[in-house]
Parts: sequence; C-alpha cells; structure tokens
Amino acid sequence: MKNIVIYDTTLRDGAQSEDVNLTTADKVKIALRLDALGIPFIEGGWPGSNPVDDGFFQEIQNYKLHHSTIAAFGSTHHPASKAEEDHTLLALINAGVSVCSIFGKAHEQHAREALRIAPEKNLQIIQNSVAFLAKSMQKVFFDAEHFFDGFKADKAYALAALKAAHEGGAHTLVLCDTNGGTLTNEISDIIAEVRQALPTALLGIHAHNDCELAVANSLAAVQAGVEQVQGCINGYGERCGNANLCSVIPLLELKSSNAYTCLPQGFVAQLAGASSFVSEVVNLTPFARQPFVGKSAFAHKGGIHVSAVNRNSSLYEHISPDAVGNNQRILITELGGRSNIVSLARRFGFHLEKDEPVVKGLYTELNKKASLGYDYASAEASVELLILRKLGRHGAREFFKLLQYHVSEIRRADDDAPMTEVSIRVDVEGTEEHTAATGNGPVNALDSALRKAISQFYPRLKELHLMDYKVRVLSAADGHGGTASVVRVLIESGDANARWVTVGVSHDIIEASWQALADSVTYKLYRDEYEQRKKKPALQ
Repeated sequence: MKNIVIYDTTLRDGAQSEDVNLTTADKVKIALRLDALGIPFIEGGWPGSNPVDDGFFQEIQNYKLHHSTIAAFGSTHHPASKAEEDHTLLALINAGVSVCSIFGKAHEQHAREALRIAPEKNLQIIQNSVAFLAKSMQKVFFDAEHFFDGFKADKAYALAALKAAHEGGAHTLVLCDTNGGTLTNEISDIIAEVRQALPTALLGIHAHNDCELAVANSLAAVQAGVEQVQGCINGYGERCGNANLCSVIPLLELKSSNAYTCLPQGFVAQLAGASSFVSEVVNLTPFARQPFVGKSAFAHKGGIHVSAVNRNSSLYEHISPDAVGNNQRILITELGGRSNIVSLARRFGFHLEKDEPVVKGLYTELNKKASLGYDYASAEASVELLILRKLGRHGAREFFKLLQYHVSEIRRADDDAPMTEVSIRVDVEGTEEHTAATGNGPVNALDSALRKAISQFYPRLKELHLMDYKVRVLSAADGHGGTASVVRVLIESGDANARWVTVGVSHDIIEASWQALADSVTYKLYRDEYEQRKKKPALQ
C-alpha cells in the first residue's frame, strides 16, 4: 500500500479565491479542523507578506497539532539580493516552522520576461534559495511554477530548473500546472520523462482547474509516480480553483484499483464534515452537487432509482455515503413514486409498505402540493412534518396554533425605510397569547412576534437562527403574471446541532413566509422534544 502525502494549501492558494477572505482566527479554525482530518501538511500562508499570515504563524504555535505539520510559503530570493540577505527567505526561517515551500520559475520565458534576468541566473537563484533554506528547515518543497507549460516550450530548461532545486537539497519537487491548461495525457507523459531524468527525486503535483481537469490530472500524476498531491478543500483557489482534495482523497483511497492511503485509517469518513466546516468558515454556500461530500451526491429523486436503492443501495451509488461521512437522501417530488415516501418514512423511523392506504394518501397529497409549487426536494423538514402529521404521531402535535396575524407597514416620504409591525394571536398549550413586535421587514417582524408569544413555553427557541431566506416567482395567477404570480419561500434555519429547510407557497409573499417560518419553528420544537424523549430512561 503506497502512501500519498496530502499537502493542503486552502489557507494560502485557496485564500486567493476572489470570494474568500480569511482572518487570522479563520485560518486557525480551518487549520485545527484539517489537523483533526489527518492532513499531513497545511500551508499556512506567506510570512512577511501581510498581517493576517504573520498573525497565523504566531497564533498557531499556541496549539498542539496531532497529525499535521504547518508549512510556510514563499518564493526564491530576489535577483538583486543574496539568499542569506533576502527578506522573503529570512521571513520563512523566522516563521517558527520546520517545513516550507518556495516557488521558482521553471519556464525559460518567465525567467526572461517576468523576472527580467538571464535564464542561467534563474537556475542559480533556485539552487541557492533551496540550499540556504535547507540549512534551517527539516524539509524544503520546491514548487516548479509553470512547469508543464515550460516543459512543452523548452524541455531542457524545465528539467534544469528541477535539477537545480534537487541539487540544492529540495525534499520534493512539485510540478505545477500553474495556468491549468495541461491535458491529462500530457501530465502522464511529461511525468514519465521527469522520472527518467531524475530517478531519485521525490515528485509532487500542484494542479489548477482552469480546464476542469485538476482532479483528473492529480490522479494521473499519482499513477505516474508522484508522492505528494497539493490541493484545497472544496477546490477553492485563484481563477477556477485548485485540485479539490474532497475528491482527490476518496478517489485515491476508495476508488483506485491501486492501494493508496492519504489519511490515517478511517479518517476519510470525516471528509464531508470537514468540507461543510470549511465552507462555513469562509462564508460560502456549499456546492450541493460536489462529488462525494455535496448534499446532492447521494440524493435520489426518480421513483425507479429509489425503488432500486431500497433493495440495494449500490445499484445507484458508487460508494456507501458513510465512507465519506455523507448521507443518502430520498427526495419527494413529482418525479418520485410511493417508494420515495416509503424510503423517506423509514429514515424517520416509520416502517411502511407502499401499498398501505396512508402511503397512497401521502403520495396524492405530496403530488398535489408539488403541483402547487411546494419544493419538497429542498425542504425535507417540511416533508418530515407532513409525514408525522399524516401518520398522527406524537411528534407532530401542535406546539402552537395560529389564530390571527396582522402586518402593517408605514412608509413616510422622508424616511429611509418603512416601519413594519406585526401583531399575532396564537393558541399555545390551551393558552391564547396576543403579542406585537416590530422588525426589519415583515418576515423579521413575524419571526419576532411569534417568538415573543411562545418563548415562555419553549425557552430553547433562543437557539434557533434563520440562516437563509429565498423567494422564487413560480407561475402566473388567474392568467396574470408579474406581481400576481405565485411565490415559493424557502427558509433555512438551524441551531448548534443541525440545519433544516422549510417551504411555503402562496400568492401572498407574507403568507408563504409564514408557512415556512411556522414549519421551521415547529421542526425545532419537534427535534428538541424527540431528543428529550430519547434521553428519558424506559419505564420498568
């Protein structure tokens, strides 16, 4: 079994995504999660280039890492200075790390036009920089920038750059497809030539995704004999991103015909959680259709698919979702049959057969609602509540019952924004509560009024937070479009333990919002009550 060294550069190359902005605290959080995932090397950033990275290298020293080694990143020394006097190299040495990566030009044209130096001098700079760092570092990785393009333009020079780094004492020579334009067959052929020219050197791959080949190119490089793969969680990175480690790792460990290991045994099952965690920290919506770790990776919508999956999940799943920490999802839509309902109900603990009258009734009701615009594929919490109510189970009891709400807005010409007020009457456990609240718009005011009315009965509602709110125009009403259209509202809510989505549909955007909001609150109360019942000891 061959070990492939994973080198994560989310905190450096991933942070170069145009929509990613990390603080020092963000970087520490991600580094600790990557350490828990078992990533061998975490590239923390470029010391000396900005306060955030400097703060990270200082702060991370306060934490004990169990699996990971922090690496610093920089460049070869400036052509006008000597290695031992260069600010970049000295910053790497003073960063408090034992491993660093430096990039240098492996493309003859870049040496001439970007650095504006003789190509021969660039080779000296590479060797001198690596040799100087190797005196102070346990490991120096050399990132051969633009290597594949450079190889295709001038093979001899690209290989000479690698040899200069190798003779300088580089631990691993990382071949970079910096522009992301190299095809997979070219990767394999070029690495075979590098292997022949430098048979004793350890090699790595750093692939960009400009042709959507970063993962494929990384796999091809491994098959061609490289020992290290660089990439980012969720494929973050400049332009189109870097090789997605959330795909590279399971492809190597779970799918490859060769025996590769990337993480400590069993740790790949943490991958989906790590992917979601990093998305949360960088404040980007997770990509639902991301292979292996995405929300839709093991989602089944078609009735024929679901019927087969109920018998044998491998019929429509290439691996078990548990292997990467993900979950199978059965979606309720107009394309699904009664098998979808049976499968979903079983997931919620109800063992039904698809010929039972209650299943036929649920199927009819769900299809009717789907035809009206209810998106139950996205709003699984609303589906669960609907099933509970239809089955008459205890968990679906009414925690509160709406009696009336009234929404009013006042907009004065000289005001910057309208003032919204909601009054609400609800029945809670047999007690009528009548409250009012203001808010930033009608949905916020509705939320505030409802919480005010029922929080004294259900104090844990303070844990509930609205994460996302989406409105979509669906269809015209009575032949009229525009403002007369039906709208669908999806509300994503969550607490410290889970996130869920609920749906509402109406011609009235406030009513649609109320439906989704009421379901969201009910689902939170249902989950809490269910967890409390599980903790109670069984009666003897």
